[in-house]
Amino acid sequence: MRYIITGATGHLGNHIFNELIKLVPSSSITAGVHTVSKADKLAQAGAEVVGIDFFNEDSLIKAFQDKDVLIYVPSKSHDSYSRITELENVLQAAKKASVGHILAMGFIADQVNNPFDLSAFYGYLPRRLAETEIPYTIIRNGLYADPLVPYLPELVERHNVIYPMKDQALSFISLDDSSKAFAKVAATKSLLKDGRIYTLTQSRNYTMPQLAQVLSKVANAEIGYQPVSLDEFGAMYNEGNEGHMLSSMYKAGGMGLLDEVSSDYEEIMGHPATDLKEFLQANYQNN
Repeated sequence: MRYIITGATGHLGNHIFNELIKLVPSSSITAGVHTVSKADKLAQAGAEVVGIDFFNEDSLIKAFQDKDVLIYVPSKSHDSYSRITELENVLQAAKKASVGHILAMGFIADQVNNPFDLSAFYGYLPRRLAETEIPYTIIRNGLYADPLVPYLPELVERHNVIYPMKDQALSFISLDDSSKAFAKVAATKSLLKDGRIYTLTQSRNYTMPQLAQVLSKVANAEIGYQPVSLDEFGAMYNEGNEGHMLSSMYKAGGMGLLDEVSSDYEEIMGHPATDLKEFLQANYQNN
């Protein structure tokens, strides 16, 4: 089996690469990256490194040529239009390059009534793949638990979780668990089923008071729940113009659209995903 991973130097893509080389020969993996000079470690691990541009079809066709599995991790953009255009380019190139199977990253914010800025892309992804002639599998992630680790000192200082979530819950998965599941599915033919959509979450979700309780125990500090408004949250965290995207995600959460819980991770890996408290304790202590 020959594999290509897009975004192989990014957060998820790089984690998937590191997990996949534990399961298959690194020489069978091609790392598709935007900046080849930043991929020295991937080349040193034994992978082929190729430069790709999602808006240059020739670069995509050359990188995808005759690959058995394309692990598609979208680029980090803040609007659905850019990502949908990127996806169309990927699918056209994949068809011309005779890609055998696409394993794509999805997200639980894909409902038709979801106001998250990127929900249109995540809703479009499964529908668009369903109409291609290329076999495909999708792995939908819950929210990454990882950002809670560097965010925790701020919450301790504030004495409160401030997410504008009303009384609704959030589902999480760690980046480490997500990448392990991606690699396992990619490397296991019985899991790489055409049309299968897996959803990766921990075994339970958390309302904001419940999340505050977990964070309090991990930080050994009193943390409550005092939400700010959606506009306030967007203004507070607008670094890189991400404020509206973030506030729109919590608007979706406040509608009960980010609370999905699934046992798919356990089906893939044979054991439950790492519990949120366990994950935070291990990583906060090491932070």
